Amino acid sequence: MPALVDGREIAFQAQGFRSRMTGAEALCLTHRNESKSGEPPIVRVHSGCVTGDIFHSLRCDCREQLQCALRVIVAAAYGVLIYLPAHEGRGIGLFEKLRAYGLQEKGLDTVDANLALGAPVDARDYTLAAEILGYLGLTRLRLLSNNPAKANALREKQITILECMPIVVESNHHNERYMQTKRDRLSHGI
Repeated sequence: MPALVDGREIAFQAQGFRSRMTGAEALCLTHRNESKSGEPPIVRVHSGCVTGDIFHSLRCDCREQLQCALRVIVAAAYGVLIYLPAHEGRGIGLFEKLRAYGLQEKGLDTVDANLALGAPVDARDYTLAAEILGYLGLTRLRLLSNNPAKANALREKQITILECMPIVVESNHHNERYMQTKRDRLSHGI
């Protein structure tokens, strides 16, 4: 599947996966650079974000993280992006995420907004991602993530994380509080 990364057409192998247990779906994009040596694979497990990834919302850093991850994957010897659409809004779904946005406009941060809705702070499950990695034979990898909970969840699924590679993106005046909440309340290393 050809895709644009920084305005360049890049070829990825695209595979779709569906959980037999939950019906959740995932898109897996794989890129190999045969001119590079056998470095451990770089993997990004990306939570779907309609507002950020598709509509370029300035409230989050999702699109910037996705674009940065694709750049790193393309530059690596072997890279994989697992895109999990069901992870929208840290797993609470698009509708609840939009309700949480409304609460954020009234002064709550992203964590307190989820809690006020009766939703968990983070409802994401990484079982499907771990199953995909196992299917691909990738049980030892470098993970592109700022989220220690994601790395720990994958470790619990018998995935060896050789290195957590941060994704550094700039904040803007619309997402400064969001970024600070991720750092201060969710221990994201950004």
